[in-house]
Amino acid sequence: MTDTKAQQSERKTYYVAVGARQILEDREAASFEFAIHANEDELNKLQELFEESQDADEDEAFSFKGLPTVSDVPDNDTYNALIKEIYHMLHKLGTPETKRYIEAMNIL
Repeated sequence: MTDTKAQQSERKTYYVAVGARQILEDREAASFEFAIHANEDELNKLQELFEESQDADEDEAFSFKGLPTVSDVPDNDTYNALIKEIYHMLHKLGTPETKRYIEAMNIL
């Protein structure tokens, strides 16, 4: 196996804060909800999903003229699909505790 392949397949522990869209290497750096084991490729994919969800969330926020009422807020299918994909990935990469917590959320 080449060094590049070894680095891509080598998993490290990361700590994820979904609301803040953060992936941390240091568990003491900030609050987090989930611990995962990911390689470089998986980490990049998760970061990409966070960026896409942020873009979708911002697009939805700026699509209104004036202040919206609850009845004016459309379903943001793109954002919801991205969040679901993030939780699927967190479940796949998660520690046993992370997997149990996500399963208990009934989000998948």
